[in-house]
Order: sequence, then structure tokens, then C-alpha cells
Amino acid sequence: MNEASQLTILVAGASRGLGLGLVAEYLSRGWRVIATERHAGASAGLADLVSKAGAALRVEALDIADSASISDLKARLGGLEIDVLYVNAGVSDAPNQKVGEISDAEFAHVFGVNVLGPMRLIETLSPIVTSHGVIAVMSSALGSLTLDPPAGYEVYAASKAALNRLMRAYALRAGDRTLLALMPGWVRTDMGGEDAPIDISTSAKGLADVVASRSGRPGLTFVDYQNADLPW
Repeated sequence: MNEASQLTILVAGASRGLGLGLVAEYLSRGWRVIATERHAGASAGLADLVSKAGAALRVEALDIADSASISDLKARLGGLEIDVLYVNAGVSDAPNQKVGEISDAEFAHVFGVNVLGPMRLIETLSPIVTSHGVIAVMSSALGSLTLDPPAGYEVYAASKAALNRLMRAYALRAGDRTLLALMPGWVRTDMGGEDAPIDISTSAKGLADVVASRSGRPGLTFVDYQNADLPW
């Protein structure tokens, strides 16, 4: 992907944490950025970046678990083309909660935000992603059925495995498009916790580098922020 000319990325789920870090990273690279947050104007971090970036950063409201909200976003974007669609939105269950203990509503919420919402967003916005562009989702090593997972985060891990599987299904009908399931590492965010060894800026820079290096390669790859392939 040629970063010499100004390109456009949409980061879904950018109000804080790694999503906000990705927005800052791409702005530093001279990209135009469209960042979504669930409630318009709620993110102080995005507001601060807007004050510094001006017209290079556009903020849109998106509830990724609401199909009508996804459709409304598509309508507001109109004929705009984007070079990278990066679906970062995600939630987790309690780390030590067993699957039999989770409520019906919480289970549906985790899978709605982590699985159905991202796939609906991809299906809806893929027509405005350029032919040479990249569609990326935030996955996790916990979603691998090959790696030995640590205990905990049972429903979150299952949701990432489901996301990986649906991305593989989508890849079968996506032609030569570049698709990435990205593992950001264990990052110091609200979800990752203060003991995580990787800071947000390190992960965001690595992820942006991976997107750039993998652009133009047809098909789906499961890869981490250091550009190492992962087993499904």
C-alpha cells in the first residue's frame, strides 16, 4: 500500500484503548481517519485528537451491535471510498466466569459485539473499500483452536474463535481482497489490565505496519502485531 498519497482508514471501536491508539497512529502517518464511537461526543480521547488533527479526523456514531446503526453509518458515508476497514470493537466477559454462569443477555451481548456486529459491518461497508484495500478484524490468540489457551475468558475466547471462522467463510467469497485477522498482543488497556506487557502505542504501530506489509496479498491471514503468522 502506497502511503505517500493520503489514504483513508475507518476504525470501528475507537473511543479508547487500542482503537484510539490506532487512530493516533494512522493520523501520525498522514492518513485520513474515520473513527467510530458508540455515542457521539462521548470520547474525550477522540475529542482531543480532533482538536489537533482537524479535518483529517472524522468521528461517527456507531453501535456495532445494532444493524440499523450500521446501515445509518453506510448512508452517512455516501460515496466515500476507504482503503482500510479496521473492525476493533469488542467486549469481554468476566475473566473467571464459567460459561455456565453467564446470563443469556450477556452471552448474546458478547457475541453480538464481537461476532455478528463485525461481520455485518464488513458485509455492509465492503463495497466502499477500494479494490486494493484491506479489511481487518481484531482477533485474539484466545480464538485459536490450535494454541493452548490459558484459563479464563471462556465466552470471549469462543467469540473470537467464531469471528475467525466467519472470516474464513467470508474469505471464500471475497475474491482477491486482502483480509486480516489481527492479534494485538497482551496490551495494557481496560480489557488487558495493568499487568499486560505491551503498551498501546507499540501494538498500534505494529498493527499498522502489518496492514501495510500485507496489503495486496489476496486471501485471509491470521497474524500478530509483530507480523508472525498464527495457527487457526
